[in-house]
Amino acid sequence: MSETARILDLYVGSPAHRWEGKEPSAIGKTRVDGPVEVTRTGLKGDRQADTAVHGGPEMALHHYPSEHHDHWRTAFPDLAEIYRPGGFGENLSSEGFTEKDLCIGDIFSAGAARLQISQGRQPCWKLNLHTGNPAQAASFQKTGRTGWYFRVLEEGTLRAGDTLSLVERPCPDWNLREVILARFNPRLDSSVAKALSQLEVLTASWRAAFARKVDPDFREDPSARLQG
Repeated sequence: MSETARILDLYVGSPAHRWEGKEPSAIGKTRVDGPVEVTRTGLKGDRQADTAVHGGPEMALHHYPSEHHDHWRTAFPDLAEIYRPGGFGENLSSEGFTEKDLCIGDIFSAGAARLQISQGRQPCWKLNLHTGNPAQAASFQKTGRTGWYFRVLEEGTLRAGDTLSLVERPCPDWNLREVILARFNPRLDSSVAKALSQLEVLTASWRAAFARKVDPDFREDPSARLQG
């Protein structure tokens, strides 16, 4: 298991009207060179269209591991050329670890900043339109290859080539990939849902989602989120 990764590139973007009849999105991002300031709400110059589901202190940075691109090229060979760092609207692309190597709440030194994993990505229909693959969001969710969000514990600067190093693991029993898969599991065990609903390092929105799953009769319909 790797506890370090190298930042390949950093990306920022601004909301834009990209699809007729749809709300704006900032999923299209551009690579930035040199040191970039990291604030409590993310990279300087990066903005979000809907801060209710993206951005803010609890979801300040989205991280996507480059290791997953080979999987997507194999799964969707006709779209192979789009699967590259920065292609999913992430802020950080890395090489070194994936969700299966990490835990919710892991804390990293990153350049001059300190970051903490707060939740996985909850894919939506914008990912389908951005990639031109109507199955992309659902495939993210099914495989757990969603990437994750960081909250910023200490502001600083980041640049491509910096190392992300694990410095603290407060929740070793909660593997990140397993928590992501649990979030989208319609038949999640109630005891697991209850425990995750009380895990303070998780974002409030994911704790609330797990709290709903404690009820064995609860059924979540993700179709609107995944299909638009």
